[in-house]
This record gives sequence, structure tokens and C-alpha cells, in this order.
Amino acid sequence: MPEELFTGQWQNRPSVLDDHKPYLDDRWYEGCANTRKLWEEIVPLGYKGSYQQVRAYLHDKRTSPRPVTAPPPSLRTVAGWILRNPDTLTESEQLQLKAVRTRCPELDALTRRFRSFAAMLTGGQGERLPDWLGTVRQGDPPSLHTLASGIDRDRDAVIAGLTMPWNSGVVEGHVSRIKMLERQMFGRAGFALLGKRALLAS
Repeated sequence: MPEELFTGQWQNRPSVLDDHKPYLDDRWYEGCANTRKLWEEIVPLGYKGSYQQVRAYLHDKRTSPRPVTAPPPSLRTVAGWILRNPDTLTESEQLQLKAVRTRCPELDALTRRFRSFAAMLTGGQGERLPDWLGTVRQGDPPSLHTLASGIDRDRDAVIAGLTMPWNSGVVEGHVSRIKMLERQMFGRAGFALLGKRALLAS
């Protein structure tokens, strides 16, 4: 067949179907092999490609001696999904993250702990920190044990930072501005000149 002449030529080329392959794989292994039904399911999820692309991908799964799956997401991609607000993830990203968490219990635990800490941080819920630290020490990934120990050394300060409305952002902003002025003068400014520039810039 003519298509066989191009075998391997375009195999690693990005496709509009790539983001939806994990969903198709999951549905395939659930027993759904109806190409048109699967195409109709991914269109509302944001798929902009053709029906023929879906059919070709599923045809490969039917004829391949080994399962054809989408390439796994990179570590950077998965970290981005975990660090972002869950409400900002697309349905496709949520499905892919769910698949990753299902396959890796440690990453699932890490995601749950991170999101719990993010809720404390954004909601001013510092009183929950002791319980969070206790839960982390009860068998979560070792990397979190080190973080918990560091937080515990300054527990009162961290609780205050997560609870009170005050912060040092304004002071840090002034320090950054003065450092910028100093860099603009290539480090050759004396204290008097730097003071004048800082006052005039404000």
C-alpha cells in the first residue's frame, strides 16, 4: 500500500490528537471500540482534528501486536498540572493527571498534600498546619518529611504567615527597587548618590 512507504517518516510528529490519546486509551481498555462514539466523546473535550485521525489511531490499536498508547507526559508537564489550581485545568489535563496519579501512589499522595497546603496558603487557614505536618509524617513521600522538618523549626512564624493578613511584600519591593537602581549604576554609586536616586525614583 502507498501508506507503507511513509512508515516511520511522520511517527513522532506532534498531532492535535495527542492530548486526547490518554482518554481514548482509557475508553479503549474499558471496552469501547466504537470509533464514531469515541470521536463524538472527545469533540466536546476540545478536539479540533478530523474523524479520520481518530479512526487511524484506533485502527493501529486494533492491528498492532502490542498496545498503542500516547507518549507519557513529561515531568515538567505533570508538575505544572499539580502546581496549578485544579479549576484551571482542562478536562483533558484532569483526565491525564488522574491517570498518572492512579499509576503512581506516591505522586497521588504528593498531589493531595500539596493541594491541602495550597488551600491553607490561599485561605488563611494556618490553624490547620499542625494536623498537616502530622499527616505528612505518617508515611508520605520522604521528600515531604524534609519539608515538614524545615517548617516545624519555624512553626509559629509559618502559622502566623498563613493566618495573618500582614506580610513583608512592601519591604521586599523597596529592597528590589534599590538593588535595581544600584545595578543601573554598575555598582559604582556611593551611598549618598544611591540615596538621592532612591528618593527621586519614589
